[in-house]
Amino acid sequence: MELKKDSNAVSIDMQLIVHSEKRRAAQGTHSDRQADPGALLQRRGGFQGVANGIRKWQKIEAHDLHGTQLTVEVHPRDAVPQLLKKFSLAKSTYIQGSWCLQGDKNGNTKPRQPGGKDAHAYPWDRSSLKSMPLDLRQFEKLDTYASQVTVKSDLDELVSDLVQEAHSDLERVRAIWIWICHHIEYDIMAAQEKDCQAFKPTDILRTQKTNCDGYAGLFEKMCRIAGVQCMTVPGYSKGFGYQTGQSFSGEFDHAWNAVYLEGRWHLVDSTWGSGLVDKTTSKFTFLYNEFYFLTHPALFIEDHFPDNKNWQLLKPPQSLRQFENSMYHKSEFYNKGMLSAHPETSMIRTVNGKATVTIESCAPTLFMFMLNGKQEHGLLSLRKNGMKLEVYPPTMGTHNLQIFAKGSSDIYSSVLEYTLKCNFVDFGAQLPTELHQPVGPSWFSEQMGIMKPSHPDPIIHTSDGRCSISFGVDEGISILASLHGDDGLITEETQRRYIFQLHREKRTELKVQLPHAGKFALKIFVKKRQEPGNYIFVFNYLLCCTNTKVNWPMFPESFGNWGQDNELLEPLSGVLPANRNIPFKLKLQGIAKALVKGQDTWPLTLNHEGYWEGSCSTAGCQEVYVMVLENANHNFYSYILKYKVNAQ
Repeated sequence: MELKKDSNAVSIDMQLIVHSEKRRAAQGTHSDRQADPGALLQRRGGFQGVANGIRKWQKIEAHDLHGTQLTVEVHPRDAVPQLLKKFSLAKSTYIQGSWCLQGDKNGNTKPRQPGGKDAHAYPWDRSSLKSMPLDLRQFEKLDTYASQVTVKSDLDELVSDLVQEAHSDLERVRAIWIWICHHIEYDIMAAQEKDCQAFKPTDILRTQKTNCDGYAGLFEKMCRIAGVQCMTVPGYSKGFGYQTGQSFSGEFDHAWNAVYLEGRWHLVDSTWGSGLVDKTTSKFTFLYNEFYFLTHPALFIEDHFPDNKNWQLLKPPQSLRQFENSMYHKSEFYNKGMLSAHPETSMIRTVNGKATVTIESCAPTLFMFMLNGKQEHGLLSLRKNGMKLEVYPPTMGTHNLQIFAKGSSDIYSSVLEYTLKCNFVDFGAQLPTELHQPVGPSWFSEQMGIMKPSHPDPIIHTSDGRCSISFGVDEGISILASLHGDDGLITEETQRRYIFQLHREKRTELKVQLPHAGKFALKIFVKKRQEPGNYIFVFNYLLCCTNTKVNWPMFPESFGNWGQDNELLEPLSGVLPANRNIPFKLKLQGIAKALVKGQDTWPLTLNHEGYWEGSCSTAGCQEVYVMVLENANHNFYSYILKYKVNAQ
């Protein structure tokens, strides 16, 4: 073997004289199927010599080449290879139960190299996630069939079984893709040890494990057996172990495929289509990902950078620096209907201690975020087609921001990841720890039965420490609200005592009194009255008060018999002054009698407006109760409200 190197290319001349086929023919065991020389080149161990732009096939299955002289040219990364030996299929014909190679009208069997015909416009035009029009419903029957085909020791037999239900090149490729994604497990150990045996198709079928080189090599060989042109493409990837903003150099870390369908090249990654590796346990889990089948090249480039820019299938192609600096939208970003995100760079610098992220989506979507692993220090509000997030890092330095979205399932998936650089902390923007997501009413609160809120914005400012919030409520829906601060003065027992709930003409009103100045989370929960189970969190408001003189007491404590449609006009304070006559005025539904009990008992009378009125002396008592008789034929009164009396 002679190695020649100049500034343009490196060429390797090899003569391989193999007599195995002749021996098989002499023994009468020669196969009726024409051998496919193009499938005889198999990548093993990946491509090396990346620093010099050199690519090298590391294994040739020479025993299948007979009397053949092979010349391989190894080119710099951005050159278009000129294959000197006609290995690949241009067209295929079904002959005697097998898919066989056929040339084009000029007799050529060499794969056409990607060109202008294959290029898609960059950036993404939002038209489709795929590089060709597809209706995935057309694959349902084929997908079910292909996923259930059992593994075979012979690759030709396996492909033959898979394509039985396929009627086009697209369907043959789909069947192969589905089978690999559902049967081949990512071999983390082999990938780390660079075990070349794990790349051989025979070993892959035996162990049903491999790494990305093995996935790509197996997919290529199966496609060629099925009569479809396919190439293995090496390059860099933003996959397992990728750190936001990292640079790429040295050996390539990934491999995927280009497949020729309907006159154009298309991209697939069966490694990433099959599942994922858990970062904490380094264990692989089968989790089918449709995104990486015939992915639109303008989306594929976000996490795949090929050794040869022509395999980007983009116009204009992207540079390595652009690839490194571009925002990485994870596949779930697009799977869950996201369209765009701003900022479009993976690193954000805060401005006056704040960073803002917005996402546009095709449809209403639920989001959540984590800053340094905690759901804190941010305001996330939902929009009909996306969300807005404002983050206030608590310290200077570098922070990790993850954004998650929820689709049709109950699982939130990570869709974006940013690195925040903070050089200033706005301590005045500190948020309550209990402020959950989302903040403010939205399409989701409407979906949960809360309509037309009096305060559509997520933040409510109050100068005197009081506010009144109202909204329409669907019939049969119960509302629960609680107030949360960070000073410890509001305990779990009292977090609902600073809110008093009223119902008027299909609207619910929440009267809120703050115990002091500061910032508070007002959480809103809902529940269908006729259904068992707990209340469900829907959203919260951020209440802000800077008036240091604010010191409102709690509202009176209400009991289970306090009806949803009852209304309290006075007294609203849960703490009454001692030795005073206190007027009472309430609207009570469905009762026969009402009274107030302190040291003595004072009846309430029903006026012409429908309100129960009266007064009570707080002399000589520590507590005052409002009690009702629901049935005139009974003599048992129920407690509905409780007040405390200040010590003398």
